Amino acid sequence: MAITDFFAGEIATELLKQLFMISAKAWKYKSIADRLIDLIENIHPTIKEIQYSGVELPPHRQAQIGMLSNTLEKGKKLTEKVLSARRWNVYRQLTLARKMEKLEKDISNFLKNQILTHVLADVHLLRANSDVRFDRVDRSLEMMTEHLGSMKIGGGGMIRDAMKIAEATMEIEMSNESEKFGVGLEMGKRKVKKMMFSAEGGLIGISGMGGVGKTTLARELERDVEVQCHFENRILFLTVSQSPMLEELRAHIWAFVSGYEGVSPVPNWNLQYEGGVKTHKLVILDDVWTREALDSLTFNIPGCTTLVVSRSKLIEPKATYDVEVLRENEALSLFCLCAFGQKTVPPGFDKSMVEQVAGECKGLPLALKVTGASLKDRPEMYWKGALLRLQKGEPADETHETRLLHQMEASLENLNSTTKECFLDLGAFPEDRKIPVDVLINMWIELHDLEEAIAFATLVDLSHKNLLTLGKDPRLGSSYASYYDVFVTQHDVLRDLALHLSNKGKVNIRERLLMPKKRPALPGDWGRNSDEPFRAQIVSIHTGEMDEMEWSEFDMDFPKAEILILNFSSDKYVLPPFITKMKRLKVLVIINNGMSPAVLHDFSIFANLSNLRSLWLERVHVPELHNTTVPLKKLHKMSLILCKINNSFDQTGVDISTLFPKLADLTIDHCDDLVSLPSSICGMTSLSSLSITNCPRLSELPKNLSKLQALEILRLYACLELKALPEEICGLPQLKYLDISQCVNLSCLPEEIGKLKMLEKIDMRECFFTDRLSSAVSLESLRHVICDKDVAFIWEEVEKAVPGLKIEAAEKCFSLDWLDE
Repeated sequence: MAITDFFAGEIATELLKQLFMISAKAWKYKSIADRLIDLIENIHPTIKEIQYSGVELPPHRQAQIGMLSNTLEKGKKLTEKVLSARRWNVYRQLTLARKMEKLEKDISNFLKNQILTHVLADVHLLRANSDVRFDRVDRSLEMMTEHLGSMKIGGGGMIRDAMKIAEATMEIEMSNESEKFGVGLEMGKRKVKKMMFSAEGGLIGISGMGGVGKTTLARELERDVEVQCHFENRILFLTVSQSPMLEELRAHIWAFVSGYEGVSPVPNWNLQYEGGVKTHKLVILDDVWTREALDSLTFNIPGCTTLVVSRSKLIEPKATYDVEVLRENEALSLFCLCAFGQKTVPPGFDKSMVEQVAGECKGLPLALKVTGASLKDRPEMYWKGALLRLQKGEPADETHETRLLHQMEASLENLNSTTKECFLDLGAFPEDRKIPVDVLINMWIELHDLEEAIAFATLVDLSHKNLLTLGKDPRLGSSYASYYDVFVTQHDVLRDLALHLSNKGKVNIRERLLMPKKRPALPGDWGRNSDEPFRAQIVSIHTGEMDEMEWSEFDMDFPKAEILILNFSSDKYVLPPFITKMKRLKVLVIINNGMSPAVLHDFSIFANLSNLRSLWLERVHVPELHNTTVPLKKLHKMSLILCKINNSFDQTGVDISTLFPKLADLTIDHCDDLVSLPSSICGMTSLSSLSITNCPRLSELPKNLSKLQALEILRLYACLELKALPEEICGLPQLKYLDISQCVNLSCLPEEIGKLKMLEKIDMRECFFTDRLSSAVSLESLRHVICDKDVAFIWEEVEKAVPGLKIEAAEKCFSLDWLDE
């Protein structure tokens, strides 16, 4: 190997490190730095192969490599100047940017001539292909041995798991990883390396649900860093496991980072290490389950980086890479490799069926591998049976259940009993559908006797453990936040796990009676077992249109049911007669997934729901209310989403406060035919939260609004035709939160708003007020106002008069330009 070969590899490595730092820190150079990273990463494997080939190249090839080495050396010096440039020196920054563009052009021109390809061809002519294969196998065996050793240190009897992981690692080593995982793995490696180079020490996280490929990514990073950054003997890979022997792990890590073995007890390394010289070592902690274990294994030594691999989000979000599932084409390639030994469907095999089976895995690498392997060498009829089972949320076969679902079930072992029950409740919702946070929290409050704050905390815990995905919404978790338009989603394999655990045993004795998929009618075994009562507390049904005849075949008794979820897709729907037997029903959720609101029949059965506390109606026609309607005396919360109101509240002589005497929370959202609210709504003396949102035709509020003496929250956002707030609103003694954001036709707040002594927060984004609020200086409890920058000036005097008041000048929530179309 020539000296030029060696230096080209060294310089490329250093240049990559500095480009990662530029991309992370110097935003003005980010785009050009990312393009250069792409160029150099593309040629870096070729340079490494030439560098470590052990082949003496001819003089003319050495000269060509020397040209590349000189160009990379200039690039290295240029990036050093970029990193040291001062931000205020605009002229120098412009000059450096032009030089980086020239560097990109020089490297591109070099690559166009395909010189490296010719050099590599010479290398292959001078080196036996068998050497390459044996080197790869030796490396795989070495990594497997190291991994087994680290698993023994981790303790907890995890040798079997170690073997499985080692086998998977060796499988990847023996094949082309770009075939196995596509660009997903490369993108993950790049993002994590960028975090590592920009942080220069500290904690970096890799997070994701079980089976998504976190360990594979960590192993690939270990190999890349070892080769690219010359970290030989400076990387420690340890598997912590669910039952770690922490003292042994601590001693092992301390010996590695400090160079002192046999120290007992191990020092408190959370104190600043004063060893002097930076260590520049990498510790990879795989399979970390708890924050407590992580805290006992982390340290504060300059230059030493700890990469934490976990199913939970244990590191702050900005320092954590969330591993994503594979794209559709990548997933199909991986599935085919495991099922057929090639990355495409073999000629003559049913391609559509293969795509459907692979699709059921939803891009999860572990599911793709296990399912593909379980179907290898099986006839097509066996595949058809497996597909039907997968579509029902059942394991494809016994091997699939053992290797996939049992491994996924390990994610639940550290959950407390209530959190695990809440996870299992998620199986009650259709696949590939967003789940309203409000519905979940209401369920958990009623079913598990949780306070709202604890139910929300449980939701966040499940999200941090990657057992569900919580929608990113800036309002989430804030005081007075609404949850009816915030959603969670869940990967189908996790949903299948919830269904698998819930559907054990005879249907009559299950705590949750769930339909995994939408079907034309209820499952046949429900009807066949209807001669005995069902013990289920949660019943979830997902069908199309249902009529009296279809329901008559299922005369079921649910004496313990507390939650009923009805999902359907139709423009008309007959409610199930067995609701009348659900004497303990507390939560009823009716969701129409069709295109237009559905007409509900047999609404009279509500007369028997004396214990109903929460009602959610979505995309249905709200039935007319009459004086003869039986009151729902315990109803605490009612949500009408995307419904047709049909003047249901305007029936002459109907007193809504009598029909719902205990109603505390009323939400009406995206009901486009709501023009006004009935005056009788003001007789609901127990109402503490009123949300009328995204109702574009609502033009006025009742004049006697001040009768709502218990009202604390009033949301009116995106009611585009609302032109004024009644003065009576100033007579609400308990009002704490007022949201009028996106009410674009409102011109002012009531003159006497200063009377709202309890008011704490106002959200008035996209309200174009110009008048100053003279009485607002009396809002002694006010602590937060959100408004547009253009109108923030009207609060200047109030900000001076009210201590601790925060005026937040917010960006626009969204554009209303579509109204002009």
